[in-house]
Amino acid sequence: MIEVKNVRKSFGDKVVLEDVSAVMETGKTNLIIGSSGSGKTVLMKCMIGLFKPDSGQVLYEGKDILQMEEKDLKEVRTQIGMLFQGSALFDSMNVEQNIRFPLDMFTRMSKEEKRKRVNEVLDRVNLEGANKKFPAEISGGMKKRVALARAIVLNPKYLFCDEPNSGLDPQTSLVIDKLIKEITIEYNMTTVVNTHDMNTVMESGDNIVYMYQGHKQWQGSSKDIIFSDDKKLNDFIFASDFLAKAKEMSKMEAAEKK
Repeated sequence: MIEVKNVRKSFGDKVVLEDVSAVMETGKTNLIIGSSGSGKTVLMKCMIGLFKPDSGQVLYEGKDILQMEEKDLKEVRTQIGMLFQGSALFDSMNVEQNIRFPLDMFTRMSKEEKRKRVNEVLDRVNLEGANKKFPAEISGGMKKRVALARAIVLNPKYLFCDEPNSGLDPQTSLVIDKLIKEITIEYNMTTVVNTHDMNTVMESGDNIVYMYQGHKQWQGSSKDIIFSDDKKLNDFIFASDFLAKAKEMSKMEAAEKK
């Protein structure tokens, strides 16, 4: 579990996060949503230690990473997997080398052990046999799956995904959402996803934090969001025709059952 308590972050005179508190639950897909400039990306960067808040706490299993000594912070970081928005694969490395990179950096595993682990995660993301392909030879969706395999190769306790569906078609986006959700449950990870994709919100939103102008405006599940009376949240989600229709249908179904 990751808990953010009363986090404030500013850049010069501009306050980007103000008194934000939220809980990211273990074994669930935790989403951070909001429009551009809402603070969702800064919040995620505070959680993984890329930004240091002006005040507040970021607790991993009850321990504040902002107060940790360097050796303890390094230990936490080895338990974090990161799926970047643009996949961030090394063009000069093939698929196997990209996925093996964290193993080379942080473990003393033998070459055979590394090869076995790489093949395990490749199989898990349905890319068995793609070891020798280079990023330039594979599709955008395959790159995201390779990046996801790399993010989980160290068997992390925490997985952060920054706009995992960016640049993908709707069908491929659903595949990535499904993989992230399945892997979260299988590994019993605390997964945090920064997204604006409403399909992701409805399909994977076990726990959703809606950010508005630097504040946590609302928190709940994808089921809760359908019946929310929060005007700012409704204005945001009704920008999607898909979600507007889903919300209306759910209300009609609920009325029919009464």
